[in-house]
Amino acid sequence: MATTLLKKWRDMAYSETADRGSLQKLWQDYFLKEKEIYAELLQTPETVVEGTVKGLAEKYDTDIMTMTGFLDGINDSLKTPNPIEEMDEDTKVSLDFDLELLYKNMVAADADWLYQLEQWDEIFDEDKRKELYKEQKTSTTIRKEAKVYPNDPCPCGSGKKYKKCCGRNA
Repeated sequence: MATTLLKKWRDMAYSETADRGSLQKLWQDYFLKEKEIYAELLQTPETVVEGTVKGLAEKYDTDIMTMTGFLDGINDSLKTPNPIEEMDEDTKVSLDFDLELLYKNMVAADADWLYQLEQWDEIFDEDKRKELYKEQKTSTTIRKEAKVYPNDPCPCGSGKKYKKCCGRNA
């Protein structure tokens, strides 16, 4: 089976053997192009952009590999995910994204250069952006329950020690 575009992209972008400088350059170039594409998409967020992988690469003046990386990155924010695992340059894809999900995924990726794009100002007011930011950050926060020790007061509120109350059956 031929190597898929996605596999080629991931092998290149996450290479264990490439030197650090060339990987840094690849990601630097990628992030600049990604920012440009999102800035353009968010100018008219109600417009659903569709086309082949190759066609979108041409539309956004980038190469097939960069477009593949972009499609990989946006896929979790789409209303209907694209078949990125098996796509080739002639595969028809859609960039029909869910705005709130896209914003939250940008926050989750710590991509401040994306979730701080000025285009968001026209889409969500500041309060809405803060709310989405907070929702995303708290959804990934792990909270540990306080441990109850045998001689602590029972959390059920009985006034007894935990070991003489609910802790007896534990």
